[in-house]
Formats: sequence, C-alpha cells, structure tokens
Amino acid sequence: MLFQIMEIERNGYSVAEAASLSTMRTRLETINDSFLIARTKDSDDVIGFVVGAATNERYLEDKSYEEVVPNKHDAQYLSILSLAVHPAVQGCGIGTQLLTAFAQLGIQTERKAIILTCLEDKIPFYQKNGYQDEGVSTSERAAEKWHKMLLPLVKK
Repeated sequence: MLFQIMEIERNGYSVAEAASLSTMRTRLETINDSFLIARTKDSDDVIGFVVGAATNERYLEDKSYEEVVPNKHDAQYLSILSLAVHPAVQGCGIGTQLLTAFAQLGIQTERKAIILTCLEDKIPFYQKNGYQDEGVSTSERAAEKWHKMLLPLVKK
C-alpha cells in the first residue's frame, strides 16, 4: 500500500514538493487517524488519499510537512499535508470525495477548520469545495508561491 501511495504522491507533486518515502511511512504510522485512502471496489488498489495533521497553528509552516507528531486531541485545526489522486481517475470526483470525508473527520473531532496551502492553479478546485483563499503564504517550500486556504467547519 505504501508504494501505491508514493506512486500517486509522485504523480501529483513535483520532486521538490512530494513527501519522501520515509516521511510518508511515518505519516501512515503516526497520524493514521487522519490518513484517508480511496480504493477501487474490485481490486482494492489505492486510487487516492488525503493526509493531514491536527494542529493549533492557523497556517501551515514548512516544517509541518516533514515533522510528524501524533494528532493533538484538543487542536483547533486539521491541516491537509497532501491530497493526491491517481492520474487515471482524476476528474471523476475522487478528490472532492476525499475532501468531504476529511471535513467530516474534522467535524467529528471538533476542529474549527481545515487548513492547507496550494499552488495558484489549484485555488479554483479548493474554492469549488468550499475553501476560502486567505492570500499568499510565507511558505518557501519547493521555491513555489503557495496560497493559504481555509474551510470553516460547521456542526450539523
């Protein structure tokens, strides 16, 4: 499973942006309670995933992508560190389904909001899923220009 996840991660992010095998393994082991995996019905192959960490930081810091610590039960926010879908099924709604499930997890664990950073070309996708663009991030990760995105969570 880890190798399927890494294949999808590497297809979804540049070499500089993608998590390392070691980091992804640690995420699977340490924050598996906020690591959601989409699979095919027939073969159980991994077709997408979203992983994040509970935090009290309103905005993601670059160190958040490498430092993996167990989720804090009293943290205010749930961050998204990586959302990726296999290229063969992109455009089929898998990413949206993963974001919806992740938001439900945030509500169940009583978080205020979901936070993430994304590149400018991904902003419309996240806005379509209810996220607000909070401007340019101070992140220097992968020498890219990142935007801070936030999805307020409302209990239903």
